[in-house]
This record gives sequence, structure tokens and C-alpha cells, in this order.
Amino acid sequence: MDIKVWMYVIYLAVSVGLTIWVARALSRNGQVFLEEVFADERLARAVNSLLVVGFYLLNLGYVTVAMKHPDPVLTTSQAMEELSLKIGLVLLVLGALHFFNVFALGRYRRNRLRQLATHPPIAPIGRLPMPSTPPGPQPVGAYPAGPHPAGGYPAGPQPTAPQQGTGPANNPPTR
Repeated sequence: MDIKVWMYVIYLAVSVGLTIWVARALSRNGQVFLEEVFADERLARAVNSLLVVGFYLLNLGYVTVAMKHPDPVLTTSQAMEELSLKIGLVLLVLGALHFFNVFALGRYRRNRLRQLATHPPIAPIGRLPMPSTPPGPQPVGAYPAGPHPAGGYPAGPQPTAPQQGTGPANNPPTR
């Protein structure tokens, strides 16, 4: 066999070996992450299996397409240079696929957590009535004698004495 054939054999062995090793590592260690993302163990296992299959298809497809080398390889140093370039590209593709998966699953997880988050409380639709103050001298620091906005009470309903038959039990809030 000539040098180019040996280069192809080594390239395939290293690339396929790296692909299998990375896929198993990602599958094993990504299971916990997927369970957190999907909040369902069965669904996480199914998605994990689908991701592994897609990973194999994409990466091994790239390995076979990138295997062809049109120029003749005459020396061992040329073979090593070409081999390192091809394996380096395989590693870059593996890394890019991994980061794309983590990015996409992270976005999915954030959106799911945002949907599950409790919404802020509804803004109040009115004010509770303030009790009326008895006539006579007011205690020091009480609202009417202390600093207050010009024109008496702040804008809004003026304080009135509570009336019989009113309150939250008898008057549910309307929207």
C-alpha cells in the first residue's frame, strides 16, 4: 500500500474512534442535563438517543466527505500534515456540534423555566378606606398634621368611615 492509503486508514480509524468516544461521553454526561431541561426522565432518554444518532450521522458523514485528497502524497511528512489537518477539522466539527446542542438545549430550558415561573401579582385596583380621625387635637406626627402634599390628602378617593356591609367578603374586586 502506498502512503496515501495508509493516511486514509489512519484518518478513518482516528476519526471514527474520536466520534464514538465523544458521542458516548456526551450521551453519558448529558443525561443529567437533559433530565433537567425536559423535566421528564423518559423524554430525556429518548432525546439523548436521538441526539447521539444525529451526532453520528453528521460527524461520520463529514469524515467520509472530507476524506478525499486530490493531490498525490509523496512523503511521510506530507501525509502527517494532511492527516493532522483532516483530524483537526473533525475535532472542530465535533466541538461545533457539541456547542450548538448545548446552546439550543439551554435556550429551550430557559424558555420552559420562564413559562413555569409564577407571574408577578396583579396591580391593586383601588385603595383601602382610611379610618376617619376623631375631632380635636391630633397626636404629634399624625398624617393630617405632619407634612403632606399640597391640597390635603393625596389624589384618589378621600378617606371615609367604613360602612356596614362593605369589604372584601361582600364586594369582590372587579376587573
